[in-house]
Amino acid sequence: MGASADAETDVVVIGGGQAGLAAGYFLRRAKARFVILDDRESPGGAWGDYWDSLRLFSPAAHSPLPGWWMPEEPGQEYPSARHVTDYLAEYERRYDLPVRRPVAVTEVRRAGGGLEAVTAAGTWRARHVVSATGTWSRPFLPDVPGRDLFEGRQLHTVDYRSPEEFAGQRVVVVGGGNSAAQILAELSEVARTAWLTRRPPRLMPDDVDGRVLFDVATRRTLGGADGGVGALGDIVMVPSVRAARDRGVLKAQPMAERLTRTGVVWADGSAMEADAIVWCTGFRAALDHLAPLEPFDADGRVPLDGARCLREPRLHLLGYGDWTGAASATLIGAGRTAKAAVARIAEDLGAERAH
Repeated sequence: MGASADAETDVVVIGGGQAGLAAGYFLRRAKARFVILDDRESPGGAWGDYWDSLRLFSPAAHSPLPGWWMPEEPGQEYPSARHVTDYLAEYERRYDLPVRRPVAVTEVRRAGGGLEAVTAAGTWRARHVVSATGTWSRPFLPDVPGRDLFEGRQLHTVDYRSPEEFAGQRVVVVGGGNSAAQILAELSEVARTAWLTRRPPRLMPDDVDGRVLFDVATRRTLGGADGGVGALGDIVMVPSVRAARDRGVLKAQPMAERLTRTGVVWADGSAMEADAIVWCTGFRAALDHLAPLEPFDADGRVPLDGARCLREPRLHLLGYGDWTGAASATLIGAGRTAKAAVARIAEDLGAERAH
């Protein structure tokens, strides 16, 4: 692991994905002592778990972490998940970031004037903790009546890899976001599909990709008057989704009222039999390790000032979505939010040393 158990440092970063690495880059520049604890066996964060055909919304040149632009993937305008995984692995090596893996943090608790990150490999004591554990490990399944009765296959986005195993089947895809649209697009080429959404899906204009989304999110953060990313729609029209639209596949139906043993039933009594249901219904932030700090409000959210936790100012959250910074769950957005968070941490560390 390269570090002894029960070590002491300035900052513990929990999570070695894009947000954690961006924090590490700026901590290195700030000359802070730090460690990145990652519970995975290999680099790349959740990118190595995504379905085979997933591609970024932006070209490589618009998807960098701080300090090093992502190289282009040969023959591809939009990089694959595999290419991003390789980029993140090389980023660790390039900046010699002190990532320890596999080390899972089970809890963060107060200890003296600082915090402790508790793991099976020992305890790291730190003045500040950056939580960058993402959402992939906490898939969300809606409580639809009859979900436990359905005898076909049920899987979440995290379980889906490729369409071939569904060839010739009847597949229901649930969800109104990008994952649902992309998975539906390729499943529809080999299976009979139905797309269920709680409200009509909103398709973005064909010329909008991640570059535009980040620019809009940035203007919103800086006080612009536009309606933000949400005003553009929910689904980016990547090539596979455009092709599905042109085939007439992107026709959503209302959410089913309930599931049965053999399929789904709508409120008007109409029904469809299904062999499989793919729940593309999103994620929740993976924050259970923070429970001892009691950072949550009555609604289960963590109130923040930028990335800093209001109820525990030595705790900082990065990369969980727009609530932790504009576009903070994207590669390019992770760098911006990490820079601001580490600047505040470095200021605090400097003040502590001065005293």
